[in-house]
Amino acid sequence: MDFHEVEADGIYVVDLAPGARVKSANDKNQVGLLPALHISWPYDESLNLVGNQESPFPTLNKEPPFNAILDLDSPAVEDLFRHLRTSITIRLSSIPVTDLMGIPRQQIAILFSGGLDCTLIARIAHDVLPSQIEIDLLNVAFENPRVVEAANKSDSATSNSYSVYERCPDRLTGRSSYEELRKVCPSRKWRFVAINIPYSETFSHRSTVLTLLLPHNTEMDLSIGYALYFASRGCGLIATEHGSDVFFTTPAKVLLSGLGADELFGGYQRHATAYDRRGHSGLADELELDFKRIGKRNLGRDDRIISHWGKEVRYPYLDEDVVTWALKAPISHKCGFGQDRGAKPSLDPSKKILRLLAWQLGVRVAAGEKKRAIQFGARTARMETGKKKGTQLVSEEH
Repeated sequence: MDFHEVEADGIYVVDLAPGARVKSANDKNQVGLLPALHISWPYDESLNLVGNQESPFPTLNKEPPFNAILDLDSPAVEDLFRHLRTSITIRLSSIPVTDLMGIPRQQIAILFSGGLDCTLIARIAHDVLPSQIEIDLLNVAFENPRVVEAANKSDSATSNSYSVYERCPDRLTGRSSYEELRKVCPSRKWRFVAINIPYSETFSHRSTVLTLLLPHNTEMDLSIGYALYFASRGCGLIATEHGSDVFFTTPAKVLLSGLGADELFGGYQRHATAYDRRGHSGLADELELDFKRIGKRNLGRDDRIISHWGKEVRYPYLDEDVVTWALKAPISHKCGFGQDRGAKPSLDPSKKILRLLAWQLGVRVAAGEKKRAIQFGARTARMETGKKKGTQLVSEEH
């Protein structure tokens, strides 16, 4: 059977009358759509959409940029902080933090690459949770044979299996941001869970990951799927007070993810490219496209992968109020493309509002981190030699 991932653009209806047979999701006679009507911008409160399927979100604000520079004093930074804090509070409030005897028990974990998005979530979560609650930071790194082989030719030190994982980009940024969180929030016990995955283990789970990915089946989906699959399992090494490492499995059943930040605030390289080539209108079109396809492109796939382990993932950046605020705000209030790069602090224009907020909250190393795709940070991309593209379909033969 040919399965399709439905869009998040309304309610799909299938005719289940006796004798009806659905041949294809593209068959307009058998699959109907009740479309979601997006509120136009500027928002007209007098608009009567009663009786229609109304989207909770407005259309993206594409107004031309203002001359104002996005900086630490911009009101938008405080506005976003208020919305994000509320979003994280809501997503943590239903998670038990004590056992039946009232003793604090850690049940909080974050999918943690050490990048801007997840570190900002961790920093705000610290403000929300009681200080005695520990927070697990799940950081995954893979043994990539292709990378190891190339590195061994130039540096024999990489033959050490430990350094294979410690040299992964996401492990380096993960430990850096972990140390920064410890300094900024010393009253919190942060637990850095180093999840090291040998290539043999990756390969042994390949068929399971491919099944969970369906109907997604590209090389990029597989690379991302591997990273989310093993990270959400939550099994790795933690350092003891004596400096030794012990095996540990997080007890958390709910994970926090930074998904949505790049789509809403212009974090991908293609956003910078769109601005360079077509200016503000090109950037606006790219942002609109990313938000519209996030359900089909990311959410279904990620949920199938993570729920395999009996875990639930929650997305603070995709809270309805956060999304609504981000869509209504002028693009120049969210990212700094085309603005003066000499402003202090000097931060990358991508997701600049998040970088400014992170700077205000003290995680300034994370505020300066460049965007890096999970498959490259964890080194799950191109594990075998050859010229495979991310859009190439996964071969069944392996």
